[in-house]
Amino acid sequence: MAVYLNDQFLNNDQAQLQVSDLSMQRGYAIFDFFRTVNGVPLFIDDHLDRFYASAAAMHLPMNKSREELKHIVQELLHRSSLAEAGIRLLLTGGYAADSYSIASPNLVITCNPVKTATPDDFEKGLLVLTYEHQRELPHIKSINYIMALLLQPLLKEKRADDVLYHNKESITEFPRCNVFIVTKENKLVTPARNMLRGITRKNVLALAATSIQVEERDISIAELFSASEVFLTSTSKKILPVLKINDSNIGNGRPGPVTTALYRQFIALERNVI
Repeated sequence: MAVYLNDQFLNNDQAQLQVSDLSMQRGYAIFDFFRTVNGVPLFIDDHLDRFYASAAAMHLPMNKSREELKHIVQELLHRSSLAEAGIRLLLTGGYAADSYSIASPNLVITCNPVKTATPDDFEKGLLVLTYEHQRELPHIKSINYIMALLLQPLLKEKRADDVLYHNKESITEFPRCNVFIVTKENKLVTPARNMLRGITRKNVLALAATSIQVEERDISIAELFSASEVFLTSTSKKILPVLKINDSNIGNGRPGPVTTALYRQFIALERNVI
């Protein structure tokens, strides 16, 4: 597969960063990820907005314009011959002589085959665990996934699909997804703070606003377990229902009507984009 690294198009096995890069020395880097359908990048402007915002928040200067990034993505797609691809943009802290000071950032863009959730995955739904943890700098899409990786053995032991973070006040997010609940009053609610604002989340909120009352606010653990429906959203998972949390079933153990309707609307939105 083709890779873009600092003004060069290379093969995967040719792309290298020095060990002095702050992404390796201190875990200092940001990224974004989007996918393509039939060669068309989905919601690319929203992803680029977030990428530039994360870079600015981490004091990482970007020397490429939005149009230049789009051109690079199209060239990677051409070189990779992939209609369905995952595009990952990575901006690192650069090569620091003292392993501590932000240097000139390295820009890496990769294009690889992508696996997305299927209709069968939707029908199967998810079993998730709750875990008390507040992700550092949650508004920034950084490469810090230490806790998520640390919890992988627990998920395997419990045969769970994912972990849902919460702090002492409310639920926040999954490591790579946003969370929504449908209340007993048939309101769609999603957290408004202490989490990353996902691009799929943004589109789902827009779709839902035409048919159901929507609220962005804190959601307590108690409200989570009393919800009639729970689902997650992300770029690769799209919309997936959560049917069991810890040892408690959500709803009747099947994807609920609100989740199902939004899933169908989102799939239709994808088709309209391409």
